[in-house]
Amino acid sequence: MALIAHALHLGPLDNNTYLLVDEATRRAAVMDAGFEPEAVLEKVRGEGVEVVLLLLTHAHYDHACGMLAVQRAHPAPCAVHPADRPLLAILSRQGEAFGLPPAEPPTDLRDLTDGERIRIGESELEVIHTPGHSPGGVCFRHGDDLWVGDTLFAGSVGRTDLPGGSFETLERSIRTRLFPLGDQLRCHPGHGPATMLGTERRTNPFVGDPTGVS
Repeated sequence: MALIAHALHLGPLDNNTYLLVDEATRRAAVMDAGFEPEAVLEKVRGEGVEVVLLLLTHAHYDHACGMLAVQRAHPAPCAVHPADRPLLAILSRQGEAFGLPPAEPPTDLRDLTDGERIRIGESELEVIHTPGHSPGGVCFRHGDDLWVGDTLFAGSVGRTDLPGGSFETLERSIRTRLFPLGDQLRCHPGHGPATMLGTERRTNPFVGDPTGVS
């Protein structure tokens, strides 16, 4: 079934928040609601959809600080990998470190597990655990679309100097979990423009390998 993705570019860090809509049922998921949650709510109203799930690719402040506001307007469980629950517990402290205002984490949490399939109406997302940027970072796949959070960017990768980050782990996640999925996948990152997985495999200066997957 068709899953329509609406990308909103929000906040001082140019975060990408996604509204994923199952075309058949008009049920939807909100992914990574950080800054400007009111813009997310306006988009939901404009599309006339029913939000049934909230998704976090990871629990850094800029991806999660607006999730509670969305959840209060549209009560739905918030799915996050358990390895990132500790980051949610210190959401305000994360923001403080960068001079950002306090934020409360979402409630009604449910754990994501590697390989599980999540339903949004008649559509499915596959969960792929890709630690490195954060311990519980995940990507979500639907067909040839891949929402990669801050795991992979066009020409770059997520920073690994924050608590729980590891470049070696991130590199392994990208090379062994993502690149084997195929060059045809379109990657939708947490910041910046979309890119093709094959382009990053061949040309990414941090993890690219034009000869194949290492």
